[in-house]
Amino acid sequence: MTVPASTAPQVPPRQDPQVPPQQEPRTGTLQPQPPEEPPAAVPPVLPAAPAAPRPASRGADTRALTQVLFGQLKGLQPGTSEHARVRGALIEANLPLVRYAAARFRSRNEPMEDVVQVGTIGLINAIDRFDPDRGVQFPTFAMPTVVGEIKRYFRDNVRTVHVPRRLHELWVQVNAATEDLTTLHGRTPTTAEIAERLRITEDEVLSCIEAGRSYHATSLEAAQEGDGMPGLLDRLGYEDPELAGVEHRDLVRHLLVQLPEREQRILLLRYYNNLTQSQISAELGVSQMHVSRLLARSFARLRSANRIEA
Repeated sequence: MTVPASTAPQVPPRQDPQVPPQQEPRTGTLQPQPPEEPPAAVPPVLPAAPAAPRPASRGADTRALTQVLFGQLKGLQPGTSEHARVRGALIEANLPLVRYAAARFRSRNEPMEDVVQVGTIGLINAIDRFDPDRGVQFPTFAMPTVVGEIKRYFRDNVRTVHVPRRLHELWVQVNAATEDLTTLHGRTPTTAEIAERLRITEDEVLSCIEAGRSYHATSLEAAQEGDGMPGLLDRLGYEDPELAGVEHRDLVRHLLVQLPEREQRILLLRYYNNLTQSQISAELGVSQMHVSRLLARSFARLRSANRIEA
């Protein structure tokens, strides 16, 4: 039986896999194609290494250790071996604080070991008086004690010549004013400018400067360094035994002019020319007795006119 085409079931056509169309050969000479380069090897991406933890600063470690040690020290009985051990550990842990404070006094020409030892005494006093329950950091509490101990050492033990406390404190102000004025004017300030800045007299400024130089006394027998000159003792003047005679001669000259001319001549012949009374009488043509009376009268006038003996 013939099925009409219109009523026949429609079957979808079979789809063949797509085949790339073949390129028609080109006429002419074929150029050889260069071989394709293999793709470059891509290095494998390694996972990033985890960041190393940042080490805590030394100061933070010291503060943390100090806090822990103070917590232990609080529960220990003073005088016990454990208390002494924790106290010693606190001192060793905070020695850098003492060295930092001692470095401020490096210009004082004192051995730094001595300054550190004095500052350590202040550190020990601060440890014994510190109360961790007050919420204050130990370096904040200890620094004034350490610096104060060092300043007391310089004030009481280092100075060869002790100056008044007010003058020493004023010397610190003079130094600070000198630095400020030097920065302001670009030159070393004058004494008048420092005095005006501090509202003191110029003599007080000069006294402060001299007081600041009195840390050490120079030996009189020590030779001067560098110039090869002898010591100060060799350059000091000595007491001239004729100095007392200067005053006496000036006094005698003042008294002699008050005597008559003949009596002046008799005194000159007797005491400057070393003539005897007989020689003077022959020189003047008078008797020796008269010369003796004239000398006695001259001495009486000189004694009455001498206000020093009167």
